[in-house]
Amino acid sequence: MTAPDTAVTVSRQPDPQTDFVLTDAPNPEDVAAISDALDRFNIEHTEIADRRPLAVLVFRDPETHQVVGGLTGRTSLGLFFLDLFYLPTRLRGSGLGTEILRQAEDEARARGCRTAVLYTITFQAPGFYQKNGWKRLGEVPCDPPGTSRVFMTKELTASTGEPVRSR
Repeated sequence: MTAPDTAVTVSRQPDPQTDFVLTDAPNPEDVAAISDALDRFNIEHTEIADRRPLAVLVFRDPETHQVVGGLTGRTSLGLFFLDLFYLPTRLRGSGLGTEILRQAEDEARARGCRTAVLYTITFQAPGFYQKNGWKRLGEVPCDPPGTSRVFMTKELTASTGEPVRSR
């Protein structure tokens, strides 16, 4: 008589010496360690080491020379990720936002990016991005009820329709 097949499930537990910390205030060095490790992993698998921050900053306070707004993001593996974009109310509607966005997109093209991605919230600026050639990928509901995160993309192509190659 043969023994019946039995399924054995082995559950791997974390090393008992592993500590976990849940925090809403991570140390910048710890965030950098995770980011750098992921970057090394990506480079090992793609052989492309092109991750770079990208920012267009607005200095408008003549006394403090402090940044009052602008755009931050990053480029990596042919994509421009627009992370944050803010202008104070007094600077909106003047074309400054469109110029900041254009400068960031131009720099991303110069770095070899073919596509840009971002998310905004329905009460923020999806209309602004649409006016500047961005298209909606989808929406995910969030709070408050009736609000969504809107995920958007834009093809970063030259006037010929071909992607711009990095310099």
